[in-house]
Amino acid sequence: MPIKVLRTFSTIIYAMNPDLLFNAIRSQDKANIAIVLKEYPELIQAKDQRGSTPLLLATYYGFKDITEILLDHNADINAQDASGNTALMGVCFKGYPEIAELLIKRGANIDLQNSNNATALIYATTFNQEAIVKLLLAHNADKSLKDARGHTAKDHAQMQELNDILDLLSDES
Repeated sequence: MPIKVLRTFSTIIYAMNPDLLFNAIRSQDKANIAIVLKEYPELIQAKDQRGSTPLLLATYYGFKDITEILLDHNADINAQDASGNTALMGVCFKGYPEIAELLIKRGANIDLQNSNNATALIYATTFNQEAIVKLLLAHNADKSLKDARGHTAKDHAQMQELNDILDLLSDES
């Protein structure tokens, strides 16, 4: 019985302080994350001081299992942080192809643009994430979208001399 009281008290604390949920994600405390979200499902959309949701944070750290838990609790897969970045954009520059695939399979919008008009494809290209570029192209990412400076993913590949990615982005592919 004391465990139930402690868990209830714990979830009240989480509801009053969403930062505790973010800390549980950082420490990969899956059991507590699941308990808190069961009691307070609205916390799935909480934002930290940078505007990141729990899903954005989990994907940023490369925590695939926690990403799955959060998606199972109806996390907004296309939520954007203060800069307009999505979870998919984050894994594209961090280099987590398995999480990118999970997000795409779960319905992430691959062509969303952030406040600089960058897309997941532009990020994957800029950060030389060839496997993720292939994945995005296999799911029909729009190669024609331009960032705020007027550059497409192909332009970024050319500027950085990323020839393998450039080949993938060529008009013939």
